[in-house]
Amino acid sequence: MKVNLTTGIIPSLNVSAGLLGFFFVKSWTKLLEKSGMLRQTFTWQENTIIQTCVVAISIIPFCGDFGSYILGMSLVEVKQSAKANAAQNVKNPELGWMIGFLFVVSILGLFSIVPLHKIMIVDFKLTYPSGTATTHLIDSFHTPQGVELAKNQDKELGKFFSFSFLWSLFQWSFAAGDDCGFAKFPSLGLNAYENKYIINISLLIGGILSCGIMWPLNDARKGDWYLADLSKSSLYGLQGYKIFNAIAMILGDGLYNFMKILIQTLICFFHQLHSKNTSSVLPIADPPTPRNLTLSYDDQCCTRLFLKDLILSRFALVGYVVISAISIGTLPHIFPQLKWYHVLVIYIFAPILAFCNAYGCGLSDWSLASTYGKLAIFIVGAWAGTAICGVIASLAARGVMMNIVSPASDLMQDFKTGYLTLTSPHSMFVSQVVGTAMGRVISPCVFWLFYKAFPDIGVADSEYPAPYALVYRNMLVLGVEGFSALPKHCITLSFVFFIAAALINLTRDVVGEMWARFIPVPMAMEIPFYVGSYFAIDMCVGSLILFVWEKTGKESVEAFGSSVASGLICGDGILALPSSVLALIGEKPPICMKFLSRATNAKVDRFLLS
Repeated sequence: MKVNLTTGIIPSLNVSAGLLGFFFVKSWTKLLEKSGMLRQTFTWQENTIIQTCVVAISIIPFCGDFGSYILGMSLVEVKQSAKANAAQNVKNPELGWMIGFLFVVSILGLFSIVPLHKIMIVDFKLTYPSGTATTHLIDSFHTPQGVELAKNQDKELGKFFSFSFLWSLFQWSFAAGDDCGFAKFPSLGLNAYENKYIINISLLIGGILSCGIMWPLNDARKGDWYLADLSKSSLYGLQGYKIFNAIAMILGDGLYNFMKILIQTLICFFHQLHSKNTSSVLPIADPPTPRNLTLSYDDQCCTRLFLKDLILSRFALVGYVVISAISIGTLPHIFPQLKWYHVLVIYIFAPILAFCNAYGCGLSDWSLASTYGKLAIFIVGAWAGTAICGVIASLAARGVMMNIVSPASDLMQDFKTGYLTLTSPHSMFVSQVVGTAMGRVISPCVFWLFYKAFPDIGVADSEYPAPYALVYRNMLVLGVEGFSALPKHCITLSFVFFIAAALINLTRDVVGEMWARFIPVPMAMEIPFYVGSYFAIDMCVGSLILFVWEKTGKESVEAFGSSVASGLICGDGILALPSSVLALIGEKPPICMKFLSRATNAKVDRFLLS
């Protein structure tokens, strides 16, 4: 939740969940063992079930989208956009309706993809890289060769968990906030281990391009391109360039990747379908066939157990229909602007999009849930009429779509982990449902704590700016007055960035993996355009540490990189809870520390001396 409300991007947590699940449960079982209460060993399957449940809880800040559509409905964002601010276009967060909304839409994503889990995992044998990587991590903990490594990882995890927590406590005590520019490097920089360095370098390039070049040049045109006396948050001034240039890059990157993965998905799907039609033999069949002989013994065991415990398709179909009916009747009461027929149309097409997203994720490990959410924003916004009540309706539609499409791909990742660890699909599904239900209560409560503790949450340049809240709202508000209301040349620049994002992606695909690792990623470049460049430095410092670490001992990085990243992520994030409680009761850090530019510092000195 903290990462979601600061940068708007949440990294994959599958590996961290598996690692932390092992770390905490292993510590617990050691305690039980010493007390003589432990009767059996901690197994692969138990570790997998824990990982599935924890991931189902921890992804709710992403698919629940607290930092985008929920805050985007609030009065805080209305004041910053100053458009479509009628009462019917405002809905402030409340704990009751958030929990109710998430409950009636969240489980649908699981039921929508369950009928296809055999086809995805057994027939098509999709890779699902995150699920497969999690399997290797869990396996390493439970094999004789990995016992000693697991013990060392326990030590590393505890060490860096403590370090990160203490550093965050130091940061809070001195009220440095994001001005310090160092505290976030542990939680985000080292987590780029699996993506190497290009993401963080892309952030730095985006920060230099926006804060170092674009905004100073635009600010120099004050009084010419836009009125000089506008507030910093006005869309008619510099803020308009920031938001709509960022939107252009988001749309250019998202549209390109959507079309690329959709085309890849269709080609691979029809190829697999044709291959299946040419041979009706299943991977596991009696008597043995030539295709059966190509499978290893481990693959045969995994497939046999997976097929033995399949979830019935009719169960999933009945569950989807029943929950859809409840949701269609409930959502218009939560959002009167969102009509029942809007929800019905979403639920008709959502399973198709959930399949596309899950299939594409199996091929590339790339989830396009956010892109499908943008699609719902524009379609429902145009249908409902943005100027009248379409802002709330379209933002709510984004939430509905995200809560179906995102859990579908996550469930298939977990099914892949369960398949490779010989864990029952029934157990995996139940664990996912339990985790989803828990997350629908836990995440709104955590968000509510942030929302009540920090009055400036969602405000630009605050500690928790929630950048995508204003971005998504302004995507809709643009339809009220049109492009002519924006400052001069804003649309021209946005068009340039839109084309640039698509061309950069195309170049990355054309040149191949060898050279693509040196080309920046547009989706990462656009974040500093609105959020600012402060955390890009933090993440690049983390990458520098990782780079030096690799040079001194690559084997230790491979062994402990995930442990360090997981410990620092949790250590850095866990202080958000006590700091929120302290803020709620009115406690403030005892010391104020702030970094100023030389010119500003000179002004402060002159003021103090006077």
